[in-house]
Amino acid sequence: MNFNILTIFPEIFDIFNVGLISKSIKKKLIKINTFDIRENSVNKHNHVDSKPYGGGEGMVMMAEPLAKTLSSIKKRQLGKVIYLSPQGKQLDQKKVVSLASRKNITLICGRYEGIDQRVIEKYVDEEISIGDFVLSGGEYAAICLIDAISRHIPGVLGNKDSYLKDTFSDGLLKGNVYTKPEIFEDMQVPEVLLSGNHKEIQKWRLENSLLQTFLKRPDLIAKKKLSKKYKKLLEELASKAIL
Repeated sequence: MNFNILTIFPEIFDIFNVGLISKSIKKKLIKINTFDIRENSVNKHNHVDSKPYGGGEGMVMMAEPLAKTLSSIKKRQLGKVIYLSPQGKQLDQKKVVSLASRKNITLICGRYEGIDQRVIEKYVDEEISIGDFVLSGGEYAAICLIDAISRHIPGVLGNKDSYLKDTFSDGLLKGNVYTKPEIFEDMQVPEVLLSGNHKEIQKWRLENSLLQTFLKRPDLIAKKKLSKKYKKLLEELASKAIL
């Protein structure tokens, strides 16, 4: 997977020099290319922003530096152009999986009050938001998006099946997890997890996943199409939880 990132702060992406993605870069499973928008400034002061027409607060990133930066990327490596924006459709696991199938993705990281609308209309294929909150720049949203996509690229994870059991992978939250010691501050690990009975452990994990989703994110339950068996199980768990 090849990621192209348009930014005025390429050093922010040094974060990928550590951790899972760093290892994947060394294995050449992922490539991160940063493009400094300031290098394509159209004035001697290297400004890439200007006051908005019609007045108003803040500054707006100008169209020309962004367009010039995009044109510096080879067409075969450009791929889908995404603008990280609060106006975009909110990112979810389904979208992450869809994007992971691509070979090239280009991310535009906005700053200030955003980017000139004409760039969006002419060059952007899709706007994506990572949530209904405000960040100081699109770089942080891009980091989240790249990390989420990377988990679905073959070879990135040590266990190729581990992402299948992640939270949201099946539309539900992942259930509670435990490790050593068996007793911590008088709190005991659920006995079933120590039983060695894999069938019962799997059943417990399913039930706990349903219960945690019901308690913490009931909106996810409403979106997921549950089988009759799961609906009945959820009703039983919900009644116990209420009691």
